Amino acid sequence: MLASRLRRLLLQAQVIALAMSSSAMAYTALGLATNCKSPIVVVLSGSMEPGINRGDLLILSNYAPQDYKNGDITVYEVPGEAIPIVHRVVQTHLEPASETDLESPPILRFLTKGDNNDVDDVGLYKERERLEPRHVVGKVRGIIPLVGYVSILFNESPRLRYVLFCLMGLLSLLPK
Repeated sequence: MLASRLRRLLLQAQVIALAMSSSAMAYTALGLATNCKSPIVVVLSGSMEPGINRGDLLILSNYAPQDYKNGDITVYEVPGEAIPIVHRVVQTHLEPASETDLESPPILRFLTKGDNNDVDDVGLYKERERLEPRHVVGKVRGIIPLVGYVSILFNESPRLRYVLFCLMGLLSLLPK
């Protein structure tokens, strides 16, 4: 009886591990297919309302960041900041790679702004006046409304997350 119970617990642990590893593999495969290190992001603020709302799940790709143009909605990271920002490109321009080497190809730079914001994002870029393609995580290709609220709820309420994980663990241990 003890051996069968132990075998059942090990089997349940194996199923949980398989589900987690399958999810990780699917996320990695999606990242490779979209050329994006974070192919799925959750909107955490209302800066892009009414078009993109807090809690929306965004699907991204990053095939050619050098081809972004005005009007594209991008997700970018400011160096040193952990949370990516979802804003629209409002201005693009080419700058020389360096003032001394005029033969190098020019660098495309972006200025972004949230649709619901009064000012552009220059204040968010730290010491830079514009973003470079290397700062861009991806371009928004799809929106799934409200699905990201689960993630927001778990991040904003750690107790709820722990209670849910404990309940899931207890349910997996109960005999069927």
